[in-house]
Amino acid sequence: MSWLFLFLAIISEVTGTTCMKLSAGFTQLLPSVSMVIFYGISLTSLTFAIKKIDVSVAYAIWSGLGTVLIATIGILWFKEPANALKIISIGLVIIGVIGLNISGGGH
Repeated sequence: MSWLFLFLAIISEVTGTTCMKLSAGFTQLLPSVSMVIFYGISLTSLTFAIKKIDVSVAYAIWSGLGTVLIATIGILWFKEPANALKIISIGLVIIGVIGLNISGGGH
């Protein structure tokens, strides 16, 4: 169940960050309100996840996968530039998340 909470925390954080971009500096009401709600869900879910998953592992996976997903959304949806260094860096983050996951992050 803790891993499900971690997954929910990641998806909520990514959704909240996407809403942050869409809020245009808090000038758009719906994305601004959605951002606050999704960040609340994310942090609440992360809090439940770290009851059974080591905080160092859970936080690194949460922030790492969130970074990878947001970078991907930025490239694909918001048409941000992608270069070789950005793609390689995303791959390295994924490798780090996999390494933490197989290191035995549960209690």
